[in-house]
Amino acid sequence: VQGVWPHAVSPETTPSPNPDTLRTEVVGTRRTLFWLALRTGFLTVLTLGVYRFWMRTRLRRWYWSSIRPGGHPLEYVGDPIEKLLGFLFAVVVLAFYIGIVNLILMFASFSLFQDNFAAYATSLVGVIPLWFFAQYRARRYVLARTRWRGLRFGLEPGAWGYAWRAVLHWIVTILSAGLLLPHMTFSLEKYKTDRTFFGTARMAQGGTWTMLYPSMKPMFLALAVAIASATAIIYESISIGVGLGIFAAFIGFYGLFYYRVDSLRRLTEAKSINGASFSLSPSAFRVMMIYVLGTLLASAAVFVPFMILGVLLLLIQSADILTEMGVEEMVAPIAGMGRYAIIVLSVMIYFTIFLLWSALTNVFITLPVIRHYFSSLALSPAAAVSDIRQRPRDEFAEAEGFADALD
Repeated sequence: VQGVWPHAVSPETTPSPNPDTLRTEVVGTRRTLFWLALRTGFLTVLTLGVYRFWMRTRLRRWYWSSIRPGGHPLEYVGDPIEKLLGFLFAVVVLAFYIGIVNLILMFASFSLFQDNFAAYATSLVGVIPLWFFAQYRARRYVLARTRWRGLRFGLEPGAWGYAWRAVLHWIVTILSAGLLLPHMTFSLEKYKTDRTFFGTARMAQGGTWTMLYPSMKPMFLALAVAIASATAIIYESISIGVGLGIFAAFIGFYGLFYYRVDSLRRLTEAKSINGASFSLSPSAFRVMMIYVLGTLLASAAVFVPFMILGVLLLLIQSADILTEMGVEEMVAPIAGMGRYAIIVLSVMIYFTIFLLWSALTNVFITLPVIRHYFSSLALSPAAAVSDIRQRPRDEFAEAEGFADALD
């Protein structure tokens, strides 16, 4: 790993200041990540998407080797060939679903209702369990190809069990108007955690689902303000109602981040493995600002090429529209290039936007979020992981194929 990733892994490790607590540090620079994401993204475009399995592998190796619990880097040993073969296998299965099942549904829909809406709705519902199935399988593959201090992680089989539980919990949560969201979050996390291994040690999810209700405090506040807004509008206090509505929207937006971050903290601190417990102290506000500012920065960077692309697409569509807009003189030099040259230039700018967006979101969002979370992660007592032994290799047939194909 040191020979391949000298920017992410150093030959020396930094021990935890407290020998009883194993803390995590995150290394790696944004500049190195930017050029890695840009280079691998360019190769993905150049190969019409085939290289994306290698791109994902290289980015994961970089991220994993940048995360160092107790000074020891994680290691990702996934194989891009596994991902490619898994994707092709999943495409065959999904092609059968699309080609045969959808054809039957379409025939039945037209026969019974003289319309195709029922077929599309049934097909969409049928894909939902497959998506949860793919999520679990992807998680199992990633854990099976992750090591720390030479020991493998692992996840027991159980994708279909997770899929039907997820569907059932979502139905119950929707019918309860979101009041049972903590029950769904806890139950699905417990199902995955109780099947997770590090070496020979099994992880356990403790606690109860009611412990996640405090994580919903901003959502309850947003609901109360929204009710006050609706009441003000009913009594014709329009300006007050609109103001309260905007305020409720901001609180609700923050509440989504707060629930995700705080519930993760509570769930993590209730986990244990081989007698060791975890601690995590992320900030919901900071995570929200990373996403907001990161999205704004990435959007600003691609704004100019996006506008140029818009002008080129207008040129391809119709020069008369630009004449009516009064900007024909500004775009005359470009219009003189010819239709096919404009098409080629448009394609190049489109992929430039794609590459910049992918690289900048890695730099401004993914890396800062990972650094924020993992820098506050600790495990104690550290000696609890010293007697864990290696687990057998999990031979995985289709890797993350279904998740890739559904994407």
